[in-house]
Amino acid sequence: MGYKTILTVITQAGQTAQLEAAVALARREDAHLEVFAVGVDHTQTGYYYAGASAYVFQEAIDRAMAAAEALETGIRAELAPEDIRWSVESAVAQMGGVSTLIAMRARFADLVVLAKPYGPKAAPDAEAVLEASLFEGGAPVLVLPHENVAVETLGKRVLVAWNQSDEALHAIRRALPVLKAAEAVEIAVVDPSPYSPEGSDPGGKLCQMLTRHGVKAEIAVLAKTLPTVTEVLNRRAAESGADMLVMGAYSKSRLREAIMGGATRHMLERATLPVLMAR
Repeated sequence: MGYKTILTVITQAGQTAQLEAAVALARREDAHLEVFAVGVDHTQTGYYYAGASAYVFQEAIDRAMAAAEALETGIRAELAPEDIRWSVESAVAQMGGVSTLIAMRARFADLVVLAKPYGPKAAPDAEAVLEASLFEGGAPVLVLPHENVAVETLGKRVLVAWNQSDEALHAIRRALPVLKAAEAVEIAVVDPSPYSPEGSDPGGKLCQMLTRHGVKAEIAVLAKTLPTVTEVLNRRAAESGADMLVMGAYSKSRLREAIMGGATRHMLERATLPVLMAR
């Protein structure tokens, strides 16, 4: 596989499973693991009464700095006995500046490893970290469920969600190292339109492209027999024994998905297996 710089972002204590998965993946890929520990100040400047803002602001920054230092110290202690190449860096930012900090690092990473941003176990800033990596950083992101993942065998059977979008194609290109190493890859096309550019051969051109790269790819055309595409894909993943899903992210705007829902958000909320996404 071709991921030689792997980044993971830690914003609170207790993200042990995410860090352990990133370590295992770095070992498997013979990659350098970069860990970025971020202390986030959630204070809204100007919210407090006149005369108190400066004091409260400084106190909040001090707390964030202490949190970042504690995170870095803990991460260094955890990584010290590992047999991989690694580096740890910490920083502090207000909520509005988190995207810039993360994007600066994500844009030079081959892969960003993060935990699922939704659910009771999700870190408070997980959604902002994910979106900064995808949008501002332009990096592919491997989103892990909160349960432990067998990284050593991850990517043996891969399900690819194909809807002809630019985002889906970009994700597939970024996932090529995984797809080429997989034992089996299934291209899932859900309820394709007969009037689409692919006509009567949905997924055919993509399958041809992947096969020329040495990918063992097949096509599965699926009817939308469940309320959402996410449910169809999750069911197919279970039926086929897939251990990873590859899909494009946010073909709609983030705001529209937040308000009305969409395939990306639904998948991130309900994913039971690792999802590699890009846009």
